[in-house]
Amino acid sequence: MILSGWGRYPKIDCVVVTPRSAPEAAATVRQADSLIARGNGRSYGDPAVNRRATMSMLQLDRMLAFDPQTGLLTCEAGVLLSDILTVFVPRGWFPVVTPGTRFVTVGGAIGSDVHGKNHHKDGSFGDHVQSLDLLLADGRVVTCGPEREPELFAATRGGMGLTGVILRATIRLRPIETACIRQETLRARDLGEIMELFEQSDDWTYTVAWIDCLARGARLGRSLLYRGEHALRDELPADRRASPLARPARRTLTVPVDAPGGVLNRWTVSAFNELYFRSGRPGTAIVDIDPFFYPLDSILEWNRIYGRAGFTQYQCVLPKAVSEHGLRALLNAIAASGAGSFLAVLKLFGQQDGLVSFPMEGYTLALDFPATVPTLGFLNELDAIVTDHGGRLYLAKDARMAAGLLRRGYPGLPEFQRIRTAWNPAGTFQSLQSERLAI
Repeated sequence: MILSGWGRYPKIDCVVVTPRSAPEAAATVRQADSLIARGNGRSYGDPAVNRRATMSMLQLDRMLAFDPQTGLLTCEAGVLLSDILTVFVPRGWFPVVTPGTRFVTVGGAIGSDVHGKNHHKDGSFGDHVQSLDLLLADGRVVTCGPEREPELFAATRGGMGLTGVILRATIRLRPIETACIRQETLRARDLGEIMELFEQSDDWTYTVAWIDCLARGARLGRSLLYRGEHALRDELPADRRASPLARPARRTLTVPVDAPGGVLNRWTVSAFNELYFRSGRPGTAIVDIDPFFYPLDSILEWNRIYGRAGFTQYQCVLPKAVSEHGLRALLNAIAASGAGSFLAVLKLFGQQDGLVSFPMEGYTLALDFPATVPTLGFLNELDAIVTDHGGRLYLAKDARMAAGLLRRGYPGLPEFQRIRTAWNPAGTFQSLQSERLAI
């Protein structure tokens, strides 16, 4: 089967196996000399593809137990966050951390240690995993967590599936009163102002900014900041208070075909950015959780807008002390190149210690670029800026990073490799990404 990540670059011919139970998964792993687990294929590049054996976990999708006193949910790794939302939002529960799409599996969320708009408050997904069951290469299943085999757990969260196959996990949900968010929108004229607004919004649970990556000069970094809190019942419009946990049906659009090459260029992205910035009117509104957390999920197969060749998402994080200088350098380089991204997102991370988890205290910038030869070459210039400022790239979004950048950006990598080798000396769990990066 031809597989790719969500960016549709690269596309790889893979042998795919789909176990329907944990024993089937164990039998598959014991017979394999090289294998990687795969969730719903929403990592962007090549971390969830293996030519010799890619194991789809989508059939292991049962919810097994829930404790309403603690909010602890035990489920199999193939359960989608969308499934959790469907079942538990009407019951008054929501994931503590959620990424920008609900179409990811629990196993994938742990393997990528995904983050959301609330990292400065609540950390990443792995901070809310009580335990997980990990299938090793010899067929054994080891339960690990922050207090049980903590080294193995630390290497598994953010480890991109390279320590084993996550079979099931117990994660924590948070109680909510409504299925809505009280959202406030603020405009920032430039980079300095948006960073100041982030700092002033530290007490808000959720903060995220859209940033105009083609603005230059005095407008460099102009942005719209969205900050939010879970709305209380008495904050809802009167006609929604009777059913505060109801999620209105969302209209969805589908991108039916691949867009022609060159549709996204300096002029179309500039026009979109101008329109988007002007439409972001400051003020407060009550919005549903879906458009707040998952705006692009309403456009099915939106990855086709970059054309048949696909795209790559470039997401970096820079240490807080040098974030402004580094972001200015990145934005100036992007604006000068004209390689604009209509999706450009800025977030503030809090402190996090991890082996190969992406977040560090500082600012993270995410941008999409078409996977063309000139653009991929240009990204090397951005790599140099990230390296010079002590930053790193997100493995879950990566499709082209060099091994040297990985090693400089992740000082915990040698310890990760030591733990991984101790538990899986044969090195069974490999992906195209791990081979490319010589992990």
